[in-house]
Amino acid sequence: MASFWSDNSAIRRGLAQVGSTAGRLRGYAAFWLKALRQPNIDLGLRTHSGLVTRIVEAPGLSLSEAELDELVSQLRVVAAKTLPEESLTYGIFSGERERLSRAIVTLISEEATGRPIAFNALSVMEVELDGEPVEVTHLGLVMVDPDERGRGLSWVLYGLTALVLFVRDGLRPKWISNVTQVPSVVGMVSQTFSDVFPSPHPDARQSFAHLQLARGIMSRHRAVFGVGEDAGFDEARFVITNAYTGGSDALKKTFEVAPKHRDEQYNAWCARELDYGRGDDVLQIGRIDLAGARRYVQQDVPAGSMPALLAASAVLALQRLILPVVYWFDDTRPFGSLRPWLGNGR
Repeated sequence: MASFWSDNSAIRRGLAQVGSTAGRLRGYAAFWLKALRQPNIDLGLRTHSGLVTRIVEAPGLSLSEAELDELVSQLRVVAAKTLPEESLTYGIFSGERERLSRAIVTLISEEATGRPIAFNALSVMEVELDGEPVEVTHLGLVMVDPDERGRGLSWVLYGLTALVLFVRDGLRPKWISNVTQVPSVVGMVSQTFSDVFPSPHPDARQSFAHLQLARGIMSRHRAVFGVGEDAGFDEARFVITNAYTGGSDALKKTFEVAPKHRDEQYNAWCARELDYGRGDDVLQIGRIDLAGARRYVQQDVPAGSMPALLAASAVLALQRLILPVVYWFDDTRPFGSLRPWLGNGR
């Protein structure tokens, strides 16, 4: 009899686990379907137990005045916990609708209370590459409530939104940029994305494309990351000198307090290349492509998660089977040697 009840309990636990997994899978499937269909993303996703992640693309265009004020207020709550005696005035913190029209906000909140605990604010910048306009997604500012650190939020804050945009755009490689003086972030970008310059990696090389994009970003988009016009830029090293003069002063750190990477090469590289007393930043430029997406899914997303395993399988399947067909039938945008059909027989 005891064996019967024990077996029955095991069956019930197994069924409950199956039901829970199925529920998560349905949530992830709905998330990706909405991401692929919406012109401007506004999605909610449970990424951790008790937490919900919201991704809002171009809130300055898609949200009402009251909704926009509420979103900015939630970001300021996290900023106030992170920098209790300072205030930031650039980018999303300005509250200006035009600035927020180019932003993509990832906000993590407690599911039960709605209390915001972390965010990432990306920005989309238009620059010129080989005489044509291209979009560069700036990885932006990340802030985490000090009381909530250590909960494994980095895979959401540093990669999830870039992955969503990459998938939504038909898996076409996308340029990304990052401005930081934090060794842990330098390492994260170097390891996650492809063709990153500058980086301590021995194969990191500055291409003419890197240089064109860097020049365009520094000439037109300094306000995105709070760098003043009087800051210098070393084109050989991609180092912004005296960077904290454009509203981001409160973010300036000493090397001693800047969060370190577990791989010492990134810490040593930052100590060598950046003058923390002066307030230097590094401008990193790279791409998210299939190789980068695969690394992110396999290395950063929690490996024990069934949705993560399914996402890895989907990326590999798309790479090997579906992607060429998608590119062939999409005649609206270029990819490699394929060019859009002009509608006039050419």
